[in-house]
Amino acid sequence: MNELLYNISQYLFIDIETIPQSKCFSDMNEKWKSLFIEKNAKIISDDEDINLFYNERAGILAEFGKIICITVGYIYPGDDGKIMLKIKNISGHDEKEILLDFIATVHRFEKKFFDFYFVGHNIKEFDIPYICRRILANGLTLPAFLPSYATRPWETKTIDTLHWWRFGDYKSYISLDLLANVLDVPTSKTDIKGSDVRNVYYEQNDLERIVCYCGRDVAVVANLVMRFHNLPLIEEENLVIV
Repeated sequence: MNELLYNISQYLFIDIETIPQSKCFSDMNEKWKSLFIEKNAKIISDDEDINLFYNERAGILAEFGKIICITVGYIYPGDDGKIMLKIKNISGHDEKEILLDFIATVHRFEKKFFDFYFVGHNIKEFDIPYICRRILANGLTLPAFLPSYATRPWETKTIDTLHWWRFGDYKSYISLDLLANVLDVPTSKTDIKGSDVRNVYYEQNDLERIVCYCGRDVAVVANLVMRFHNLPLIEEENLVIV
């Protein structure tokens, strides 16, 4: 393995899927209803349907949402020079168990690659902070490999493909789907989108479909990294799910 691929092998690719903690706005008690409205007072209009707004918004807010899937993956050399991507899906209905499994999984990876980096799309502003907040909300201890309230932005061990594409233009935002299409990487948005996750979980009771979607996102990010380095894409046949 050359030096570049060795460095990439120390990347731990990550993606999460989240849903509202309550199925509907009406399921929350009056205190939490009030807190949700207060939290979103600046962006919700007077004539907006609060139930629809809750369904669309609550899942992306760590105070009102919860994690149902964390997928992690890493690249390693296979036979005949093939580049493999191993993926682990950590999912379920018990968020605390998901987080404990995630922490244990990362600790094992950290023992192999002490100087590893989390890699994902928009993980600096979403995935990593969300995980940190939900760890604390579940009464767990924040592990040292995650940023704390005292961590400076430049000290976080994260690589974000959204930031890579900015090239210093901090006003710019690009979705994972658009970036994948621009760089000719097979997209993960062939079945569901992030906005569909709440309905697939609560209305269709299909967690496995969400897990598969989360895993595909990780594969897309891994291939974006390969494309940024002008390396061959990882073929689907070289994807290993554990």
